[in-house]
Amino acid sequence: MKDLMGMMKKAQELQSKMTEFQENLGNLLVEGKAGGGLVAVTLSGKGELKGLKIDPSLFREDDVEILEDLIVAAHADAKTKAEIEANAKMQEMTAGLPLPPGMKLPF
Repeated sequence: MKDLMGMMKKAQELQSKMTEFQENLGNLLVEGKAGGGLVAVTLSGKGELKGLKIDPSLFREDDVEILEDLIVAAHADAKTKAEIEANAKMQEMTAGLPLPPGMKLPF
């Protein structure tokens, strides 16, 4: 019974940390780049587009498709970085909590 109470206390602490984590994700900013830095995308930890920088050398009519591809690639780069950062912070928070293998939080 003592273990159950300890586990319940840890679960409540984790819930509090999860709430704080979700709030902090909106403040996390990551930048993804493509084309050697010609296109840069800034995303929040929640995947919201916060900024877009395009090198002026790309503003030519015949480069429109390249520019579109670079924007998509930069967005994908930033999204991957945001997910890696969020997962790392989640692992820090759940360290020591006995979760079954493969179980992810939040549910």
